[in-house]
Amino acid sequence: MAVFLTPGAAQDRAAVERQFRAWLEQTIWPEARRKGVSRSTFDAAFQRVTLNWDLPDLVPPGTRATTPKRQRQAEFGQPARYFNRGSIDGATATGRRMAQRHASALAAAERQTGVPGRIVLGIWGRESGYGQVPIRHDAFQVLGTKGFMSTRAAYFTDELIAALQIAEAGHAPGGRLASSWAGALGQPQFMPTSFLRYAADGTGDGRADIWGSETDTIFSIANYLARHGWQKGRDWGFEVVVPEAVSCTLEGPDQGRRIRDWEALGITRVGGKAFPDHERRGEGFLLMPAGRFGPAFIVTPNFYVLKDYNTSDLYALFVGHVGDRIQYGMGDFTARWGDVGGLYRSDVATMQAALVKMGHDVGGVDGLPGYKTRRSIGRWQEANGRRATCFPTAELKPALR
Repeated sequence: MAVFLTPGAAQDRAAVERQFRAWLEQTIWPEARRKGVSRSTFDAAFQRVTLNWDLPDLVPPGTRATTPKRQRQAEFGQPARYFNRGSIDGATATGRRMAQRHASALAAAERQTGVPGRIVLGIWGRESGYGQVPIRHDAFQVLGTKGFMSTRAAYFTDELIAALQIAEAGHAPGGRLASSWAGALGQPQFMPTSFLRYAADGTGDGRADIWGSETDTIFSIANYLARHGWQKGRDWGFEVVVPEAVSCTLEGPDQGRRIRDWEALGITRVGGKAFPDHERRGEGFLLMPAGRFGPAFIVTPNFYVLKDYNTSDLYALFVGHVGDRIQYGMGDFTARWGDVGGLYRSDVATMQAALVKMGHDVGGVDGLPGYKTRRSIGRWQEANGRRATCFPTAELKPALR
């Protein structure tokens, strides 16, 4: 669960800083040395590092954690805001220029991995604006802070050790490892462990430079998706019309069926288009990221490979949609996003807790309306004689508390 500092928690920051330095020496250095990191690399990494108290989800020693009201990551906010005009048009226009500029690298990466160039471009654009978004944080400060005092301490500690291994190998440009506020690196925004596993050398110079090389960035993104199971020849998904007779509670990657079987239920592609024959024979999954308050999709297993890159339905949908706009000139989704998704995370968590008490599996009381939460709301609505909308709204707050 993401957390924030309890209001009014008194902290002696100087004392916590001393504990942090002791933690680096007593916990991080022995593990880093075991992984082949030299003392000189370790000292250089932390020479000027202090805790960054402005990062989200921190739990310093002596404080307790609660569910935050707001979500900092846009991927878990309002769908309409995530698919705003500026983001979509900007990613598409720049992506088309990048498609021309890097056509040979994109084609080579696709031949090697089976991942279409338009999908690589969609991720590259969303993650770093095709390398144009400044990366301002120091990875060792971010990962050190979150490894020392967050509820995901073990995760960030592993990422910190991996970052030291990257520095030891000399991958950091100019000796500095820049990252996002979450510790992600370079143009593909790989976490350090992902860099060690998936970063690829597309230029043949012996280095995987995801900071300065567009070609290495393209090959690294494609390699990541291929290694996570991208199915060559299949699309990511299709916008569809879901009739009222088909319940929104059928959503989810654990309720797949052949696309032709979804057709038999009455689900059709928007605009009267037919599903490609080879897709009709393959497995598909119902996706309704805003329940009945937005567009609906039949997605393929490749959609969930995109979610391995960032565990958000909206993220994967954005990537696939922008990729289609870049290559095929497609327009906006036919259905419009409703005015939903503006609740506090604490409000959604309250609803989730109420559903759990009734025996529903919401996927965790975390304040995030994932598919398990969405369909649990729909099942509760159907069981209580309500129209299933499958999304948390202010109207439901009094009944789910």
